[in-house]
Amino acid sequence: MSRVAVISGVGAGLGASLARKFAAEGCQVALLARSAGFSTELADDIRAQGGTAEVFPTDITDPAQVDETFGRVRERLGPVDILLNHAGNAAWGDFVDLTADDFERTWRVCAYGSFLCAQQAATDMIAAGAGAILFTGATSAIRGRAGALAFSSAKFAVRGMAWALAREFGPKGIHVAHVIIDGVLDTPSAREDVDDDDLFIATDSLANVYWSLIEQESTAWTFELDARHRAEEFFS
Repeated sequence: MSRVAVISGVGAGLGASLARKFAAEGCQVALLARSAGFSTELADDIRAQGGTAEVFPTDITDPAQVDETFGRVRERLGPVDILLNHAGNAAWGDFVDLTADDFERTWRVCAYGSFLCAQQAATDMIAAGAGAILFTGATSAIRGRAGALAFSSAKFAVRGMAWALAREFGPKGIHVAHVIIDGVLDTPSAREDVDDDDLFIATDSLANVYWSLIEQESTAWTFELDARHRAEEFFS
């Protein structure tokens, strides 16, 4: 039976690459995003390639919406086997100019939303005695960055959550992993601001890295890995 993979934060970048990769590997993918526009086009493309994809417009910072969405996922696709907590948000600028609303919004999407989705998915995985929860991280998750206090704080929180869940869920047969993205994802928006191929991480290649974590045997699970372009200086 094919596995059900929920992907939060689906956009025209790594989220789309993850959806295509996991669908190509036989998963039924549930696409979660605030807006259904891009996700609907992506789901149509996946189905045209013979895959299974369903769109679930969701504000993952709203507990009621998350609860309703996961209920619909179970009704339409089945219990959740894989969760990719990929949704993110960032507020950039000097600390003295950072508003409380910007700080809280970044935390709510990155950390609080990931918590809500993980709690929903975990109920299915605990019952099955198996599953995987992968978190998208960043270099800011292990080292603070000037001008990115909100993002760094939120990503530190996500990493701590992933670490705690790995310790709690590993004995239950659930693989929890954290992927540090050390570089710039190759997306249309990033290409508008940066003109240097050596800075970009190919999203399709990175999706293969995520899938490799799913395929690991439980006797040799990875908790954390980092990915960068080969030309990038280590943790530059």
